[in-house]
Amino acid sequence: FSPAVRAGDFVYVSGQVPADDKGEIVTGGIEAQTRQVFDNIRRVLALAGCTLEDVCKCTVWLDDARDFGAFNRIYMEQFPGPKPARSTTEARLMVDAKVEIEVVAWKPLQA
Repeated sequence: FSPAVRAGDFVYVSGQVPADDKGEIVTGGIEAQTRQVFDNIRRVLALAGCTLEDVCKCTVWLDDARDFGAFNRIYMEQFPGPKPARSTTEARLMVDAKVEIEVVAWKPLQA
């Protein structure tokens, strides 16, 4: 699959799970996994010349809705300024991931 696809001025980042550089799901609970997911999102965004500041929409899936408070604390740290629009739902996730996040970024192409 494509980690991201550019469509005009928008960059669509595929859902990222908390996999490390070896492809293994990190341990340590929802906070550690959320941090890893954002590290992965930053890496993919960088390939398209974007940063988290360019993100306009996030879609989040949590394996357990009871993790929302801890997840949300880490999420808020990632966006210290204006927050993107967000949808969050509980869903059974693949592998042992507690969280999966996809984002849409807006970064105009240079003319």
